[in-house]
Amino acid sequence: MASVKLLSVIEKMKLENLTPEIDLKKYRITLAEINRPALQLAGFFENFEAPRLQIIGYVEYSYMEHMTDEQKKESYEKLLSHEIPCIVFCRELQPDAIFLEAAIRHQVPLLSTKKTTSSFMAEIIRWLGVQLAPCISVHGVLMDIYGVGVLITGESGIGKSEAALELIKRGHRLVTDDVVELRKVSDDTLVGSAPDITKHFIELRGIGIVDVKALFGAAAVMDTQQVNMVIRLEDWDKDKEYDRLGLEENYIEYLGNKIVCHTLPIRPGRNLAIICESAAANHRQKEMGYNAAQELYKRVQNNLARRREEDGEDE
Repeated sequence: MASVKLLSVIEKMKLENLTPEIDLKKYRITLAEINRPALQLAGFFENFEAPRLQIIGYVEYSYMEHMTDEQKKESYEKLLSHEIPCIVFCRELQPDAIFLEAAIRHQVPLLSTKKTTSSFMAEIIRWLGVQLAPCISVHGVLMDIYGVGVLITGESGIGKSEAALELIKRGHRLVTDDVVELRKVSDDTLVGSAPDITKHFIELRGIGIVDVKALFGAAAVMDTQQVNMVIRLEDWDKDKEYDRLGLEENYIEYLGNKIVCHTLPIRPGRNLAIICESAAANHRQKEMGYNAAQELYKRVQNNLARRREEDGEDE
């Protein structure tokens, strides 16, 4: 099961640790969903998702302030006796002494953030959703071209990295070379990123490893990008029929998500960077409602219809 270290959550969200007595190294978050334990503070524990990250906002805190010490001891004991990965207090709210003592005794980490409850919830759910999403690794290069996430795949040595380098020189941005980590963040969204060890590096045969960020600047790289289309490179086969109109879309499936896929035959003299740029721009145009292949088809049909009418008049 995928999980995220609690220490990584604290670092990413800039959280303050209110229980330094607890060793946080063993704690991990396994669910992207969160829970606000208002009902649990009131004593209702049916269907309580204890493994979720728990958030205390102003509403829960106000309810806690109106409880007597005896009610607090009983309520806190029931809540904190569950295996909770951590509890985050929003708006820099501070737990009372009874809550703090019970949390330390049950080894439940308490954290604090300056953010409002709504903004923190939105941010943590989005981030955990990406970190805990189903993930696979594929061989290829992921580029941001005109805002379109283009995954370039193909056999090793066919020219993917060289095409990526030319695209970078033309102002586009590299996400990852060689290994692409794909995460399914929703039913129709795949996000690609680089493994930490190869981040911002490109391998060029005959030259070696190139640090794109160091050579071309921070504007030439991205950490993550949604995958909108796939370009598959293959050696030119003169006996194979290649699509010349593009009336029908072809797809490839990753993690159950279908992505538009174009197969590009490679032969000497073809400029891969310009072809990839054109494919990305054409994809954007289709997303905006204009399809050049369909427009050509309409023109041909209109022309044939007009000729038939003219032939009918001549008769």
